[in-house]
Amino acid sequence: MFKLILFDLDGTLTDSKEGIINCVKYALESFGIKENDEKKLFKFIGPPLYDSFRGIYGFSHDDAVCAVEKYRERFTNTGIYENTVYSDTAEALELLKSHGKTLALATSKPYVYAERILKNFKIFDYFDYASGAEPDGSKGYKDEVISKVLDSASAFSLSETVIIGDRENDVLGAKKCGISSIGLRRGYAEKNELETAGADYIFDNLLDAADFILKQEI
Repeated sequence: MFKLILFDLDGTLTDSKEGIINCVKYALESFGIKENDEKKLFKFIGPPLYDSFRGIYGFSHDDAVCAVEKYRERFTNTGIYENTVYSDTAEALELLKSHGKTLALATSKPYVYAERILKNFKIFDYFDYASGAEPDGSKGYKDEVISKVLDSASAFSLSETVIIGDRENDVLGAKKCGISSIGLRRGYAEKNELETAGADYIFDNLLDAADFILKQEI
């Protein structure tokens, strides 16, 4: 039975595509790169930005650091609000809380941004714990943010803990930390990404995932 439920943010609780893509384009344009391939840009939704600029565009360390700074230049007051909460998010969170589940956020986004987003959508108070990257983006790998939650919520065993996310980094981070994972197809994973990563369970939306968790009590 799962008692501690961790959540990814982008692509899981909110549809952040517009803001992230616009800010990535802004950062790339500062390097003279005009990118119109949205499928390529979707890869930025979820993993740490620094890794994406290096892995997708082959940026050097210094250029990747500069690109992240340019991204945040636009994101801080504009891109952060180019975002919408999924229609079933609040209902699913309310359902789980009403059945006594402990909820936590585990995002690779800097916590200072994640907190503003959750408060803007009025869902911050559902969470008992929250973990994200440092303000400079460091310590934002999924296993790192999961570990922060596990350290804070030490009363729960690993077998009682699950993370819900939409990308392979959520699944792989869960495996590294020894907890279960639920993948959501509604996010930005490529075809079969969640299956290949080895998600323990996969659902189309958050409410279905919540219903599954509650049925484990029966």
